[in-house]
Amino acid sequence: MLELARIGSVGEAIADSIVTHKRNVALIECDRHRENVRYSYRELREAAERVTILLQDHDVGPDGRVAILMQNQSKWLITALGGFWAGAVLMPLDYKLTAKEQLALMAHGRPRVLVTEWSRYQDLLREADHAVLERMLVLVTEAPADAALGRAQRWEQDVRGSFRMVARTRADVACIVYSSGTSGTPKGVMLTHDNYLEQAQILGKLFPMEEEDRFFSVLPTNHAIDFMSGFIGPLLFGAAVVHQRTLRPQYLRTTMKKYGITHMALVPTILKNLEEKVRESLDELSDWQRRAIDGLTKLNEWVTAAKPRPTVSRVLLKPLHDGFGGKLRLIFAGGAFIDPNTARFFYDLGFPVVIGYGLTEASTVATVNTLDPFRPDTVGKPVPGVDIEVRDPNDVGVGEVWIRGRTVMKGYLDAPELTAEALVDGWLRTGDLGLLDAAGHLKLLGRAKNMIVTEGGKNIYPEDIESNFEDLPDCEEFCVFAANYIWPTGKLTGEQLVIVVRPSDKGSASEALVAELRRRNRRLPDFKRLAGYIVCDDEFPATASLKIKRPQLAARLRDWDRNAAIVPLAE
Repeated sequence: MLELARIGSVGEAIADSIVTHKRNVALIECDRHRENVRYSYRELREAAERVTILLQDHDVGPDGRVAILMQNQSKWLITALGGFWAGAVLMPLDYKLTAKEQLALMAHGRPRVLVTEWSRYQDLLREADHAVLERMLVLVTEAPADAALGRAQRWEQDVRGSFRMVARTRADVACIVYSSGTSGTPKGVMLTHDNYLEQAQILGKLFPMEEEDRFFSVLPTNHAIDFMSGFIGPLLFGAAVVHQRTLRPQYLRTTMKKYGITHMALVPTILKNLEEKVRESLDELSDWQRRAIDGLTKLNEWVTAAKPRPTVSRVLLKPLHDGFGGKLRLIFAGGAFIDPNTARFFYDLGFPVVIGYGLTEASTVATVNTLDPFRPDTVGKPVPGVDIEVRDPNDVGVGEVWIRGRTVMKGYLDAPELTAEALVDGWLRTGDLGLLDAAGHLKLLGRAKNMIVTEGGKNIYPEDIESNFEDLPDCEEFCVFAANYIWPTGKLTGEQLVIVVRPSDKGSASEALVAELRRRNRRLPDFKRLAGYIVCDDEFPATASLKIKRPQLAARLRDWDRNAAIVPLAE
């Protein structure tokens, strides 16, 4: 049982846990079938202390910002822990963004230190606007022995001096997390030590771990879900965190079997991929084997109707469970809308899927489905200490979801106007539409904001896509929307981005315009690509400063037929 009431900071909490669990395995890192490194809690402490001394040798102390830009690996957690012990504020950056986008976030967040992999550092240096790197200490990992580092230094260098942990308070900022895009206004979410410790206390009581448990860190550690459930949570319980440098599907189940994974957190995309793999393996069975599995699945469904019974499920469906290591106890799913059918599929096979809802601005989880009983049609009830209200409901009870509690952020970095919009009298406006049912469960039904959340759990603000389409030929003006914002569907699946264009010649988009739309669209990452374009001949409504009034333009288009209006961009 976690008791964090008297703990002042995340670093202090993990330091206490290390003393208790010093002989336990803390970190395991593997690459395909090879284990790269393994740390006990004592070895983790020694490695993190070295990072703390390294930072302090460069005068990085309280409130100094340390950006971490790495793939999932043990050095990520070691750096984060060393940063906390130095009193620093962490800036976890998304490794999957482009180097240009990452530089833009660093220019906004102004870290004192960047810790990154050698290959990514080379990508950053190739960008024209990499001068921001000159204002910080850059520590690179895994640089070749003969590499010319320039201004950068090796993360692995020897250090001198003695370790000194800097005390922090719960009110101090622990992390600045960027929850959205970079081309528009970056949103640096300031989360305090109190935010994280309160969240850890809540989740630790709802879903306690054992010292023998092993959490498979599949999501990027910069992701809010994995930062809590794949870093802070397991280390507070003395459990082990397993990293895998490659996330190719064929290696996921191999790693789960080899290390006896008990917990993992997934976004819908990965969960869906796993479902497809399981279904493919079931389809390869003979007729009598498939009938036997179907019968045992029905029996397991009946046995677990009230609550999960992992031991029984592993006996009834042993071959399937052995394929996942035979010890998988919980799958945490969130970050985007979860298909109820996918969640039900895994639950019926004896793999409980804990569906949660939250935002980076609320330290990850605001509501959670606690499996008593399992309800895949909702995102659960508010977690203890968190209040949920549905404001301005319509005649069927659907309104905007507001959140209040100690897990809600301090605000956005250097953005008082954005903070004032999001935080109102202690309440966080989520921009999500939902209703509370008679049992107190929250059902999500859409978004009030012109934003989509991909199945991979990424927030995409259409405004951030628009910079990629400046100066289009034969186009007077344009605007990017989430299609479901224009035409609400009442559900959170099948979301798409579309671009509305006003051609120079009324009636249709020219071949040159369409060709350029397609060319620029191909250059975007898959999760940011437009599904199609809409031609609108009328001048867009605008403010006195010529800023497009998005709600008014969307309202104008809402009466159009969606299928007829959107012209696909796929070639």
